[in-house]
Amino acid sequence: MNVLICDDSAFARKQMARALPNDWPVTLHFAEHGQQGLEQILSGHGDLVFLDLTMPIMDGYQVLQALKEQEVRTKVVVVSGDIQPEARRQVLELGALDFIKKPCSSEDILALLLRLDLYQPGQTELTTQGGVNLTVEARDVYQELANVAMGQAADLLARMLGGFVILPIPNVNVLEVSELHMALNSAASSGTLSAVCQGFIGAGIAGEALVLFHDSSFADLAKLMGHTDQVTKSVELELLMDMSNVLIGAFLRGFANQLDTPFSQGHPVVLGQHRPIEELIQANRHRWRRTLAIEINYQIRDHQVQCDLLLLFTEDSIQFMNNKILHLM
Repeated sequence: MNVLICDDSAFARKQMARALPNDWPVTLHFAEHGQQGLEQILSGHGDLVFLDLTMPIMDGYQVLQALKEQEVRTKVVVVSGDIQPEARRQVLELGALDFIKKPCSSEDILALLLRLDLYQPGQTELTTQGGVNLTVEARDVYQELANVAMGQAADLLARMLGGFVILPIPNVNVLEVSELHMALNSAASSGTLSAVCQGFIGAGIAGEALVLFHDSSFADLAKLMGHTDQVTKSVELELLMDMSNVLIGAFLRGFANQLDTPFSQGHPVVLGQHRPIEELIQANRHRWRRTLAIEINYQIRDHQVQCDLLLLFTEDSIQFMNNKILHLM
């Protein structure tokens, strides 16, 4: 089944995608406004649609009206922050199956899908647009591999900075290029960034490691690293490279050791300094295609130091890695 998430907010699209059951065998599609959503539905990408109401170009009401006029048979669930009774009445009259309010939890979505008989628990395969499969069991293995590697990188970083590193739960997803751009936007929703990218390869596995460093973090990082002089752009570049070398190198070693597959690393490349994430994505969009993405946010407790590490494995690497982790499952 094709499931379309139509919302003008990248954060909301990502939040909704993460709220869906992990073992629901569907193909996910995304639309940034109503007109794009309608086009995807007419292209067959919307057996079930999660539809926002307030969007540019064409809002949710207009999408529902167009579907009704064209007699398009698709299941639509409205997901909106506009919880007025009149809004609910209108969308149900226009043919929506149900109306749920933002933000919606995974429990809300599960109850809805069970009520509409659109999901049966116990299914084990999640598919993204393009047909690359990632079973729930495989996702759990990748998440645990990332958890161990993340901890090793954090230990090295904590020793270097003399602080405590706050660790998250790693996010693991197979992403289309458009979804990857959404993830990058979500990882750095405000302020400017400096970014470093470093390729790696080993025994059928290849990819890139990407560090997104929040520019507001440089002052505190300089203090932790013992820099007493003025923090110039060259000092910032030195700090950026030091952080990237630690995080990327330690993570890749930890990840490769668990797979029993050593990686060779290329030279680090600075993608940009002090630039909005949109500019970094636009300037480097040719680098990223469909990928297995592991996303980790590192923060230093009691200091304004924050950066995101993304491991982007090529599509060709996924099946090879799936075979490698079979013995771990």
